[in-house]
Amino acid sequence: MKTAIFAGGCFWCMVQPFDSQPGIDSVVSGYTGGHTENPTYEAVKAHTTGHTEAVKITFDPDIISYAELVNIYWHQTDPTDAMGQFQDRGDNYRPVIFVNGPKQRRIAEASKRALQASERFSKPIVTAIEDAKPFYPAEARHQRFYKNNPVVFAEQEAGGRADFIAAQWADAPKVD
Repeated sequence: MKTAIFAGGCFWCMVQPFDSQPGIDSVVSGYTGGHTENPTYEAVKAHTTGHTEAVKITFDPDIISYAELVNIYWHQTDPTDAMGQFQDRGDNYRPVIFVNGPKQRRIAEASKRALQASERFSKPIVTAIEDAKPFYPAEARHQRFYKNNPVVFAEQEAGGRADFIAAQWADAPKVD
């Protein structure tokens, strides 16, 4: 099994697109990239830890490749917005691909270049690609939020993400 870490705004909204993919063992909501050990949701949200909300995906590379995961990731975010995602604003919601080693870095950087070259977006692709840092799982109430809190999850999705995905990726192959 391998791991991948992606940040794309509220971690609640980043679980479902990966959770149902073949070859995915787990998708854990959590915090990474900061300077505080074992941060809490409240501290991260208060911008005192330097962490970003992210998901850590454990996957079987014989079933789903890292490149496929990166492609799914692009389809969930606005890669032209470095200051958050949709209604979620601030450094704790910034879009980042946290890479585990040089192979993941090569794949992520090549994918980012290809997305920029595609001219799908009129603005530059600003999603950061950074080395993975310690990942701290979020509190239990944040895990699989879309299943456990469907009403609140739907309100989050109504903050612009779903509309953006529908408009921006309508002509792209569907990611199930």
